[in-house]
Amino acid sequence: MNASPDTDDAQDNPPADLVAGTVIRSTGSWCDVRTDEETIPARVRGRFQLGEQGATSPVAVGDRVLVKRNADATGVITHIDERKNQLGRRAAGRRVGREHILVANIDCVWIVQSIRLPRPNAGFVDRVLVTAEANEIPAGIVLNKSDLIQEEHAEIIAELRNNYARIGYPVLTVSAKTGEGMDALREHLAGKTSVLTGPSGVGKSSLINVLEPGLDIRTSHVSTKTRRGRHTTAYAALFSLRSGGYIVDTPGIREFGVLYIDPWELSHYFIEFKPYIKDCRFPTCTHDHEPECAIKEGVAEGGISERRYQSYLNILDAIHLGDKDVGR
Repeated sequence: MNASPDTDDAQDNPPADLVAGTVIRSTGSWCDVRTDEETIPARVRGRFQLGEQGATSPVAVGDRVLVKRNADATGVITHIDERKNQLGRRAAGRRVGREHILVANIDCVWIVQSIRLPRPNAGFVDRVLVTAEANEIPAGIVLNKSDLIQEEHAEIIAELRNNYARIGYPVLTVSAKTGEGMDALREHLAGKTSVLTGPSGVGKSSLINVLEPGLDIRTSHVSTKTRRGRHTTAYAALFSLRSGGYIVDTPGIREFGVLYIDPWELSHYFIEFKPYIKDCRFPTCTHDHEPECAIKEGVAEGGISERRYQSYLNILDAIHLGDKDVGR
């Protein structure tokens, strides 16, 4: 995305009255922009709002921008650099059909799930993985609250781990409460800009508080009545890590709808499907009703997980329906 007529080297050679920085927090109407010297609260220039009809907001955390200072120490964002990538989902509510961009210019997305309270949602994980693959963003899975594992959960958690680890995704089992697995997570985050995403209550903010003591990000508990997390983080925010790199905390998401993917494309973002796709009879096979489908044969033979294939079909149905009921 290059949202201004300025040249591509605007960040490297900004005009004298502008300062370059990175958006570290966005509330929609206001952004906090971190420069080399300070953090500037800045508004988004109106023409960007008019030009980004496909998104709920033209500016996201992680965007590199130019800011024109105001006399009152605030600023106006006048230029948004082209993004190397972005992670977004279908906007909910009245804005269904538009994209809500969670974060831009990242090196990795970590999908956080909890062992219990709330229970893991593999369908949610698969939707985020599809979106990450479509945007060429490496991804991994963090299973938090390992301190809550009981004997009856062990088999379920092992199956969840194996389903993703065997197809190449890193899966980390951690506990923000006991510290288990946190050193391994730090190693994966070092030197990168990473984002944590997942439903409310899985412990994203708690993990960041352990990774970077002193931030004291507000956290909450899972409702004992609904068994769902309460929304605590209101807006995405980027934090630097003393161990190296940056981490983005995001609000809890109950639904994650995929966008801009045609039915015939979807299978290309299930990484274990790729070796089979070329052997399908039809080049645009959706692996649902078509004859001589190599993907369905792979499921029957055990090379492709039945659960992942069913998840694929659920997402495919949602795409056909316009994703009216996302993330269920």
